[in-house]
Amino acid sequence: MLGLPDRIRACLFDMDGVLTRTATVHMAAWKRTFDEFLRATDPTAAEFSQLDYNRYVDGKPRADGVRDFLASRGITLPEGSPDDPPDARTVHGVGRRKNELLLTELEEHGVEVYPGSMTYLRAAREAGLATAVVTASANGEQVITAGGFADLIDARVDGVVTAREGLRGKPAPDTFLAGARALGVEPSAAAVFEDALAGVAAGRAGDFGFVVGVDRVGQGDALRENGADVVVTDLDQLLDGGAR
Repeated sequence: MLGLPDRIRACLFDMDGVLTRTATVHMAAWKRTFDEFLRATDPTAAEFSQLDYNRYVDGKPRADGVRDFLASRGITLPEGSPDDPPDARTVHGVGRRKNELLLTELEEHGVEVYPGSMTYLRAAREAGLATAVVTASANGEQVITAGGFADLIDARVDGVVTAREGLRGKPAPDTFLAGARALGVEPSAAAVFEDALAGVAAGRAGDFGFVVGVDRVGQGDALRENGADVVVTDLDQLLDGGAR
């Protein structure tokens, strides 16, 4: 009924791009942040692109996204500290700037959910499966509440939990493994739902029972190459056999 193997007892959902449409908001905030930084560093530098977002930032903890993208442009910054102001030329300063822009976008435009994903989430709960959100976002609790689906989620592993417990970010499997522990299941009994390449790679690295790739930006082949067992463009396709 859910398009999953019979052994699956729990579902681990990435948030941005899987349950909520905030991936586009994240992309906009990252683009403005990096384009401002690049222009101040080298006015001739190419702008931050959707491909850059997919390759270096999507699904990762904020600081990792800053490091990995800037490294792709041959730029290394001092780490700084989490208290750095948003204009500091440090990893944490750039990350702070992005988060400020993101929160402004969320405040102005709210949180939009994917209807098909909400349908699937409700079906999973009705079928008796445990559910968790596993996201790199430090704003996970706020987004889940604003999206109106907190009552459908049993556990949350977000950027706050990742920092507190010292977990490695995706593509390492640590956060998904923490989600499985929170639900009391072995990885082999849990399915991972991800739209980011780093996320499906994390699902495969953690030996989870099933990995669903959610293709929102036309990267289905890359999702499969990174470990997705099936690829859908929205989760409700799993309910009617539309996975491919």
